[in-house]
Amino acid sequence: MTVTDEIRTRLQAAFDPHELEVVDESESHRGHAGFQEGGESHFNVRIRAAAFEGQSRVARHRAVHKALGDVVPRIHALALDIGV
Repeated sequence: MTVTDEIRTRLQAAFDPHELEVVDESESHRGHAGFQEGGESHFNVRIRAAAFEGQSRVARHRAVHKALGDVVPRIHALALDIGV
């Protein structure tokens, strides 16, 4: 399973989002710190789920990081756009 698929699967299971987009932006970081050949080092995630209602921005980010667990240390960058 690719890291992209793993991120998508874990977030889908944890939050049952009505919108989820996981984009591997690694190629646009070629030559920068953390780039690895083959990609899967830099990600942009947009997620919308009722589970985030009433949570602060920090709480939402913590929840996503918790759901991703051991995936986070394996990647270099993770940009999050989280909403309800």
